[in-house]
Amino acid sequence: MHRATTLSKSQQAALALAALGVVYGDIGTSPLYTMKEVFAGNHAIPLTPENVLGILSLILWSLIIIVSIKYVVFIMRADNRGEGGIMALIALALHDARGKPKREKAIMLAGLLGAGMFYGDGMVTPAISVLSALEGLDVATPAFRPFIIPATLVVLFVLFYYQRRGTASVGALFGPVMLLWFATLATLGLFSIAANPGVLRALSPTYGLGFLIENRGIAIIAMGAVVLSVTGAEALYADMGHFGSRPIRQAWFGFVLPSLILNYFGQGALLLSDPGTVDNPFYHLAPDWLLYPLVGLATLATVIASQAVISGAFSVSRQAMQLGFLPRLEVQFTSAKAEGQVYLPGVNWGLFIAVVILVLGFRSTNNLAAAYGIAVTGDMVITSVLATFVAAKSWGWGRWRAMALFAVFLSIELTFLFANVLKIPDGGWFPLAAGSLVFLLMSTWKRGGLLLTERLSGEAIELESFIDALLVSMPARVLGTSVFMTSNNTRVPNAMLHNLMHNKVLHERVLIVSVEVFDVPYVPEIDRVELVRLKGDFYRLTVQYGFKDEPDIPLALSLCAEQGLVIDMMETSFFLGRATLIPKIGSGMALWREKLFILMHRNAGSATSFYKIPSNRVVELGTQVVL
Repeated sequence: MHRATTLSKSQQAALALAALGVVYGDIGTSPLYTMKEVFAGNHAIPLTPENVLGILSLILWSLIIIVSIKYVVFIMRADNRGEGGIMALIALALHDARGKPKREKAIMLAGLLGAGMFYGDGMVTPAISVLSALEGLDVATPAFRPFIIPATLVVLFVLFYYQRRGTASVGALFGPVMLLWFATLATLGLFSIAANPGVLRALSPTYGLGFLIENRGIAIIAMGAVVLSVTGAEALYADMGHFGSRPIRQAWFGFVLPSLILNYFGQGALLLSDPGTVDNPFYHLAPDWLLYPLVGLATLATVIASQAVISGAFSVSRQAMQLGFLPRLEVQFTSAKAEGQVYLPGVNWGLFIAVVILVLGFRSTNNLAAAYGIAVTGDMVITSVLATFVAAKSWGWGRWRAMALFAVFLSIELTFLFANVLKIPDGGWFPLAAGSLVFLLMSTWKRGGLLLTERLSGEAIELESFIDALLVSMPARVLGTSVFMTSNNTRVPNAMLHNLMHNKVLHERVLIVSVEVFDVPYVPEIDRVELVRLKGDFYRLTVQYGFKDEPDIPLALSLCAEQGLVIDMMETSFFLGRATLIPKIGSGMALWREKLFILMHRNAGSATSFYKIPSNRVVELGTQVVL
């Protein structure tokens, strides 16, 4: 994490610019479709001056209460050693709930549901963002209308295709492009407000409250569209570890929030003076000569917004693997300098397929808006629930004070959520279905992993007793070092038993190695390995990582030299167990979930590549385990 106290003003400014490009792409492109969805969407409300002022007031105060106060002031305090995001929040909440199984289970379930909503959001964001940008071509001339969907698919394919090259090469452009984008938002809004300054009356919250009170029939429908103005708020928290909290706050209050307010109010002023622009008030703000350049800039901005969401999906997936919520997937590191830049091919192309289905199935931002809102609001509600646990314990607020604060946010967010529940038949079902699927996979993998560990531990032999028995009648020892990977290094690995049974030998040095992942982002290198020397040149080694660390077993073994154990990789063999799982009725999980876990286990990536073990030094020994 970048510590604000150690950075100069110029470094702070550079970080704020970088944050502008990475953090604010999603929320920064919301003006493309929010006002359009309110007054011209599938659930449009009447376009009257009172409604325009009421909606502007609701958007303004949603940005202030949800983004500025909840996320920027409070949620960003819930940092796990400088890191943020749903996985860091789960880890913090679980840490405070240790020793309380019911609370741990509730937090785990809520967190996994939040992660599921995050993936649902990650599917909808590229689709609605890029499509909304290219719909500006329809404003320019209806002749381009047939090309909007194909052009959207082409842009999205290029975006996902180039993920494997990483963002380091183009990341430097993100900040300046988004700086130009927000400056354009502000400028377009200012010119429109200057032509109709009466729109500034909507700065008063009375217009928003009056709209809700006087239009109870349509207010809940309108709130389902107003929430689109705060999409992307979660990114402020999720990317905190990359930039630090101060640059993110500086960019928000100093530039992003004013630009968004000016643009929304500019669109409102335009609608008050010319109701005929309701089909796409954002693009009608621009003069004709600026329309095509604005479409190009908007497309770049939405690509950047999509890039941030995709990178976030990679990061969350990697953290979920470390914490045991997902099976091992192929991970490629795309930058030798920038920590945390990863590419997961399976996640990337899975997201792409989902995005293509969304674009072809919904075909317009009006249709996609229903799918978008419920994913965003679901994620917000779960974040507030988890943050309540953290505030009560970690911040020392106590249960009632924490509940009182977050009840204010929840009252608004639950209203948003209820408004979007009404849209489930119109498309809200998609992120719910996607999020539920992710939740099912994560919870099944976690539960199945615990069940498998329980079965293996129940059949395992205590290591030190086994060594004592071996010393009575030691088998032949051969030159070199053998490393046995296991989940519990106090027990004899199955791979060791099978090696003795079939080969009748042991190496002169034997390391029993287990990996432990803690609920912190990073473990200092000085604490990476814990080595215990046992009898007969046996060693128990625990390798410790945080959930954002990059596992590297050979590198960890080299650190043992500081504790007097020098390991030559050319004389080291790694023995890994490969379990064949057999389902069993009544074993602690439903039979269909056992079969799902077995399917995931069979298709998980190899431990060899995940832990960066040289494949030519690996011996795999199989065993059968009845779940």
